[in-house]
Amino acid sequence: MNLKTIAAAAALAVLGASTVVAADEPQVVRQQMMKKIGGAMGALAGIAKGEKPYDAEVVKASLATMTEVTKTFPEQFPAGTETGAETEASPKIWQNMDDFKAKAAALGKQAETVLAQLPADQAAVASAIGPIGKSCASCHESYRVKK
Repeated sequence: MNLKTIAAAAALAVLGASTVVAADEPQVVRQQMMKKIGGAMGALAGIAKGEKPYDAEVVKASLATMTEVTKTFPEQFPAGTETGAETEASPKIWQNMDDFKAKAAALGKQAETVLAQLPADQAAVASAIGPIGKSCASCHESYRVKK
């Protein structure tokens, strides 16, 4: 191998390692988790608005995603992660961690309750996601920095 090939391989290895480390950062993990919840809520909203046909499997998967993600979401906010990775997390999270955790738990419980009594049609999905949406909005209003 020539020197350029070795240098290029070394550079790619360093970049790859940086990406792996960055992907494990709590800021990145929580952003990925929020995208999962957003996707789940988007799927439910599409059904609720009649933009997508009712699909019990989509409803079930969306609610299960919300239930599971909220169980570990607050753990992604350890001290020292208030900044970085273009976070939209408000410093208020660390000042009011108990309330933040309670809001996450409430969202998870709402999704779990709806999942246990799976909505049977579009109207039932629309009715069920109202409180879930309010829960999301409440947390975002309190703990998300608008950019």
